[in-house]
Amino acid sequence: MSSAEPPVHSEVATLYADHHGWLQGWLRRKLGDVHQAADLAQDTFMRLLTREEPVQAREPRAFLTTVAQRVLANHYRRQQLERAYLEALAQVPQATAISPEERALLLEALDEIDRMLDGLPPSVRRAFLMAQLDGMKQTEIAQALGLSLTTVKRYLLQAGMRCFFAVAP
Repeated sequence: MSSAEPPVHSEVATLYADHHGWLQGWLRRKLGDVHQAADLAQDTFMRLLTREEPVQAREPRAFLTTVAQRVLANHYRRQQLERAYLEALAQVPQATAISPEERALLLEALDEIDRMLDGLPPSVRRAFLMAQLDGMKQTEIAQALGLSLTTVKRYLLQAGMRCFFAVAP
């Protein structure tokens, strides 16, 4: 280990050497797909490498299972988002279809927006998405959700602030 390398890297290297095979097998049983299991096992260890605090796992497999379950939840959320996007795309006339590169960038942006809004109440998220994606006016959102205009404005401000501070330096 070099002197510039954070201590967490050596901890993760040890976890990887000792438990990568086990974690990949656990994920393979959950997913039924060896390739996705390999990808998500790597994602799990990458998530650990980005940590700033030491791992210090007394029960390494339980710890890895917890981290992998979060990675798996993000995977399922992204799949759900992609399915919804593909369903919406199927509604668009073929002449306005986008390239695979544009599609990948759009899915990445949608995933980022979803992460920024994560933790907000569903009604706040829904109001924000109605305004941003559907182009609905505040009065239309209030009527569609059965809320007051003041509540819709508060919801949009709350979600907007969440997005702003998520991307602010």
